Amino acid sequence: MMEPQNCKRAPAWTEQKVRDLIAVWGEESVLSELRSSLRNAKTFVKISQGMKDRGHNRDPKKCRVKLKELRQAYQKTREANGRSGSEPKHAASMMSCMPF
Repeated sequence: MMEPQNCKRAPAWTEQKVRDLIAVWGEESVLSELRSSLRNAKTFVKISQGMKDRGHNRDPKKCRVKLKELRQAYQKTREANGRSGSEPKHAASMMSCMPF
């Protein structure tokens, strides 16, 4: 099935972009803002700007969605490793530097 010509997909998140996103997210100022506020729109604008400073064009919504996906993958892997009798599963190497 062919995609319509006017349908635009966002560029893929390369490993370097994900590492940069995690680095920006892991900054103490960003983490403290995320912990202290229920409404994080301004914080994700700051994260998006940090990505732009590193040469990646990602809007705040894309950053929020990607971080949510990363947190969910990390939690799923942790839960799988916590089950007795299960063989340990390994998250991608980038997950080890996540700030939680």
